[in-house]
Amino acid sequence: MKALFYGEGTMGLQLEGANILIVEDEPLIALDIATALKIAGATVTTTNSLKNAKVLVEHDGLSAAILDHVLHDGDSGYLCQRLTDRKIPFLIYSGLSDIEGPCRDAPHIAKPDNMNCLVAMTAQLLQQG
Repeated sequence: MKALFYGEGTMGLQLEGANILIVEDEPLIALDIATALKIAGATVTTTNSLKNAKVLVEHDGLSAAILDHVLHDGDSGYLCQRLTDRKIPFLIYSGLSDIEGPCRDAPHIAKPDNMNCLVAMTAQLLQQG
């Protein structure tokens, strides 16, 4: 039986041309997400802090964001509000099942999930615009 790696099967280049911000404070999870998105064709910017993310979320050309809800220096409520205000699609990738505040209505994928699902949902968000 052949192992299936990122980029094979369903992932393809679904995110070609997209500029995606990843806000995740767990390094291995951030690396996993970034790898999957890059193989799917996206340009990726990663940060592990709310402080840095508050700056990055204001950059022009941002296509979408993937946010962990709870970071070492705070929660992503502010980021959810700014992304909503700027009409930039985003999703929450978190181990929490009950999310309150500005992030409560955002699409949510529970950790851990496979990267094909994350890429597919990100592509769907971008198509919905």
